Amino acid sequence: MKMKDTLHLGKTKFPMRGNLPNREGNWQQEWEENNIYERRQKINEGKPTFVLHDGPPFANGNIHIGHALNKISKDIIIRAKSMSGYRAPYVPGWDTHGLPVEQVLANKGIKRKEMTTAEYRRKCYEYAMTQVDKQRDDFKRLGVQGEWEDPYLTLAPSYEAAEIRVFGKMAEKGYIYKGMKPIYWSPSSESSLAEAEIEYKDIKSPSIYVSFQIVDGKDLLDENTSFIIWTTTPWTIPSNLAITVHPDFNYVQVNADGNKYVVAKDLLDEVQEVLGWDNVEILQEFKGNQLENMTAQHPFYDRTSLLILGDHVTLDSGTGLVHTSPGHGEDDYYVAKKYGLPVLSPVDSRGIFTEEAPGFEGIFYDKANPMITDLLKEKGALLNLDFYVHSYPHDWRTKKPVIFRATPQWFASIDQFRQNILDEIEKVDWIIPWGESRLYNMIRDRGDWVISRQRAWGVPLPIFYAENKEAIITPETVEHVAQLFEKYGSNVWFEREAKDLLPEGFTHSGSPNGVFTKETDIMDVWFDSGSSHAGVLRQRDELTFPADMYLEGSDQYRGWFNSSITTSVAVSGKAPYKSVLSQGFTLDGEGRKMSKSLGNTIVPDKVIKQMGADILRLWVSSVDYESDVRVSMDILKQVSEVYRKIRNTIRFLLANTSDFDPKTNSVEFVDLRSVDKYMMVRLNEVIKEVRDNGYEKYDFLHVYRTILNFITVDLSSFYLDFAKDVVYIEEEDSYSRRCMQTVFYEATVAIAKLLTPIIPFTAEEIWSYLKEETEYVQLTDFPAYQVYANQDELMDIWTAFMNFRDKVLKALEIARDEKLIGKSMEAKVTIYPNEQVKSMLTATDANIAQLLIVSPDFFEVEEVGKEVPEEAVVFDDVAILVEKADGPVCERCRQVRSSVGENENFPTMCSHCAAIVEDEYPEAVQASFE
Repeated sequence: MKMKDTLHLGKTKFPMRGNLPNREGNWQQEWEENNIYERRQKINEGKPTFVLHDGPPFANGNIHIGHALNKISKDIIIRAKSMSGYRAPYVPGWDTHGLPVEQVLANKGIKRKEMTTAEYRRKCYEYAMTQVDKQRDDFKRLGVQGEWEDPYLTLAPSYEAAEIRVFGKMAEKGYIYKGMKPIYWSPSSESSLAEAEIEYKDIKSPSIYVSFQIVDGKDLLDENTSFIIWTTTPWTIPSNLAITVHPDFNYVQVNADGNKYVVAKDLLDEVQEVLGWDNVEILQEFKGNQLENMTAQHPFYDRTSLLILGDHVTLDSGTGLVHTSPGHGEDDYYVAKKYGLPVLSPVDSRGIFTEEAPGFEGIFYDKANPMITDLLKEKGALLNLDFYVHSYPHDWRTKKPVIFRATPQWFASIDQFRQNILDEIEKVDWIIPWGESRLYNMIRDRGDWVISRQRAWGVPLPIFYAENKEAIITPETVEHVAQLFEKYGSNVWFEREAKDLLPEGFTHSGSPNGVFTKETDIMDVWFDSGSSHAGVLRQRDELTFPADMYLEGSDQYRGWFNSSITTSVAVSGKAPYKSVLSQGFTLDGEGRKMSKSLGNTIVPDKVIKQMGADILRLWVSSVDYESDVRVSMDILKQVSEVYRKIRNTIRFLLANTSDFDPKTNSVEFVDLRSVDKYMMVRLNEVIKEVRDNGYEKYDFLHVYRTILNFITVDLSSFYLDFAKDVVYIEEEDSYSRRCMQTVFYEATVAIAKLLTPIIPFTAEEIWSYLKEETEYVQLTDFPAYQVYANQDELMDIWTAFMNFRDKVLKALEIARDEKLIGKSMEAKVTIYPNEQVKSMLTATDANIAQLLIVSPDFFEVEEVGKEVPEEAVVFDDVAILVEKADGPVCERCRQVRSSVGENENFPTMCSHCAAIVEDEYPEAVQASFE
């Protein structure tokens, strides 16, 4: 027989390589066939509920790495809650309406204007559903579990009906109105935009200083004086109706190189430098309020501009006199409204000038800039033209610049319930504290919400018009429309005439002939997703309102977090969420924003095919998601190395418990050896830390670090390092071996459970090799943590021992560097302790040489106070002498043992090994060993 046949070398079929790309799909299919998600829900029936409400991703294209971070994070939380005693259902959802779908159809050559709106919308529906199916497969492949066959969709009739009812309640409370004021308008989309749909990019803009000659100076200023304004939007000059000054600022009339001008006193030096004036004389000084109601001649139109007062004027730049176009600026609109000025907005939906801007009709606004500056120059009104780069709002879908444009739109008045929203924000648990102030400030400072969009693919505004143009929004009409949508879907709005959408027998004083029309605008998609508290949380029996948590990217403070609390407070007075957790964005390995143009994107599908979904999931747990996170294939390869370490450690534990039956071979804690008790306490500390300060606080990184530290430091570098000298060498059923196997098995069970939320595929694979009654680890609960009697005293001893061990390892390392020894088993180690170390070594009640992996025959602890040799390595509390052990090596345990050859039947073994072999293999003789 071979010598290795006398060793209890662990055996397991648990493969060294995970082969995750090829095997995860099979596990996923098995979970679906065995209804694992449904069985988990059944197990948790009657338990406290935890609802994480899914923010709907937009149904367009395959998922990106940001999607993976978000959905995996949610799945980790849901799984952890399910294993912590909560009923935690997960209903995924999709945002299915909106401009991107229309853009895709346009790119495919589908011409919206060549078909009816109803026909066009059916094509939008078909495309959106293909994208839902595509993304659903992507998310499921990540190992995310939930109600995938019954998700919520914003295009679903029941959802649309709920959204209509939210609108109706807001209208009933007087929050909905129609108005004409400047809003973000996207010429590239031909639609209004909400603040959440704006992103900022740098552009190059003209910077001009323009003079407006005084017409009526109210006996303060003579007519040959001009007001100077500064603007970066020359194209808005045709719509100028006023010049705004601050009532409290000091202004001056100056003579500059023979011409008279008015500017703010504090900006005079800056203006002089920009305009290149050589000689400047201040003629008089006055307050801004003295300029009120003066008039000035428009630079090229036959009309005057009124001097008005406004607190929004600053001295940061410009001249202190603000060019005011009520149709193209929010501040301009509000200040001009006080003076009864009209809202002039001579630009159409495509950004083309209308006949209200004579001389520029049919010109795109941006192309009109140089034409206008040329005209100003011709009229002698252009004092300076320059260019500068600055941040400017863009349409986040088309990536093109937007403008402020006054058009008739439907608004939700935030002012009427703003304080209610702010009060509710303060009641929410903001898991990332700065989230509260961020949303609070946004709500505090936001204007009214533009909820109408001039598109086709979305939920129609349920508004009718009488013959006299009066808008009809009554509880009766809204509820009737909601019921129609619930039965037929919102396309019925475009398939029927207005009269057929109204309640039977409906009359209105504004339509004596019974003639009605209907609104053609649709609702802002943020109103769609922001109504999910009504369309999902309140409609699904398995869910609750408010949700326990909303979790999305940090951009959703201006998006879904914002629109959800706005609509929810408007209709119910409550926030839709009890807590909010936000995540940063995904960046490439160098910290750059990911973009297709840079070629630095990471596609989850590619990672899964190369490495497996569990590697992506492990990466999610390894990053601090509160901030922006970096990801690259190199970073993921580093994560796969960590995975390999975890897997190899588990493989060793499984292999060395293959002959262990937890029902019959386990050793009770009180009967374990001291070192095994220490490891059990450490295991329970890890369980507590992972549960209480990891999963409970949504700190996946802490879970990752705590488990990895236990695996690499406590197990691999210590306990498993000397374990081979026990589990391989000792008799199969020996006390010391069963003690270690008890710890091995308990640790494997606990690690499998604790890792299930993070790497469920691998955890389930581990579980299949354990001897547990529950079929799937996903159907178990987290391990409970225990506190043992005299635990603190035990830990004090072993903490001191680990400190002592570090010093011995250091001394051995020095001896190896000096070529004194090779392996630690070749060392003769003599310890010169102080009283505390001596006491600790006695208290451990352990085979110290075995724990240090040195030969017991050549390990000695001297009495306290014995003289320390010069060659010893000296520390503050102990000195350690390492020498070369002189003696034969046992062929079986590979230790230098003086007892080698004492048993004549086994001359190459030490007496300890010989006794084991003689007992377990009585038929063995020396001649039979190879």
